[in-house]
Amino acid sequence: MKNKVVSHVSMAVQETSDLLKQSGPLPKGLGLASGVLALTLSILSLLGVAAFHYPQYLTTPELRHAYSPDLIRHILFAALVLSGSISLLNVLFKRKRGLNAIAGVLVLVSVAAGGSHVPVADFPDHTPYIGLDWFILDLLGSTIIFAALEKIFPLYKGQLLFRKEWQTDMVHFAVNHFIVGLALLTVNFAIHRLFGWMQNESVHDAVKAIPFVPQLLLCILAADLVQYWFHRSYHELPFLWRFHAVHHSAKTMDWLAGSRQHILELICTRVGVLGGLYVLGFEKGVMDMYIIIVGFQAVFNHANVHLPWGPLRYLIVTPDFHHWHHSSDDVAIDRNYAAHFAFLDHLFGTAIKGQQGFPEKYGVQGDYMPDGFLKQLRFPFRSQK
Repeated sequence: MKNKVVSHVSMAVQETSDLLKQSGPLPKGLGLASGVLALTLSILSLLGVAAFHYPQYLTTPELRHAYSPDLIRHILFAALVLSGSISLLNVLFKRKRGLNAIAGVLVLVSVAAGGSHVPVADFPDHTPYIGLDWFILDLLGSTIIFAALEKIFPLYKGQLLFRKEWQTDMVHFAVNHFIVGLALLTVNFAIHRLFGWMQNESVHDAVKAIPFVPQLLLCILAADLVQYWFHRSYHELPFLWRFHAVHHSAKTMDWLAGSRQHILELICTRVGVLGGLYVLGFEKGVMDMYIIIVGFQAVFNHANVHLPWGPLRYLIVTPDFHHWHHSSDDVAIDRNYAAHFAFLDHLFGTAIKGQQGFPEKYGVQGDYMPDGFLKQLRFPFRSQK
């Protein structure tokens, strides 16, 4: 009996492991799509329960005060009920029983650990942390919003949700969220050490005297000017390109592809951009709104989305504009650098002009980037042959 149980568990784990290594469409009627949903919700629920148990180490300080604990508990409860119900029905009807059994077990572990009723006592604010809560919220939000947009307004119709190399981009997504604490600490330290001497109270007063909307537009423009030249340098300096090539190696563009980014590039760019904004001294409310806008646009511009932008395409960066930047077609190499305002590329002569249609292929020319997060992390430091 014991051996039989062990065998079933082993088969369930293997089935789930094999699934996570695959790409392609999810066949209908086999319980696979619903099983994937149940597994995803069960994993996120278990992580949410862990965050309730250890908020001082697993949650982001900047987000803690914005939470409604009751709302989070309701969402967690709903996720547990939905995941448990789906997995139970699929097991009963013998549809992908191994995958759904794993989801069901994770739900039971979450409930045994307290579920949505884990009490939260007072805890210190200044502890080392990883952004587990930010990962959960952003993954749920991005999946719901951008996956829906990609289905309703697709650039490439029929593009798969689980396309090739989605696993690599998901690891990039997770790591970049988990190390948010370390990244922010590094960025803040570098900004104060590098740019502190450049602060000027009269400049700060002049900037803060500007009304909110014009100040926000100025903030975005200032950030994009810094980002433009950083981005251009990544393309034109061979050593820096080795880091940026990681980002360009994605051969399929969707909302997840933008997460593929070398951590050193991410930190250096943030130091430069936020350092410039720090020197100018924008209002906190303006900075908060800028963070929301840059977060949305960074994901949206990589998404598999096409909308009729009209003349706006010459003013702001859209998915159409940024997709050409990621194309490996000859006409697109080292073009369309801006992150927010497309007119910067037209101003500096780096915009693709008069281009019709959409790119034929994406990725780096020569397709030399290895797949896998750790291999891409090491890539810039490999000896060149």
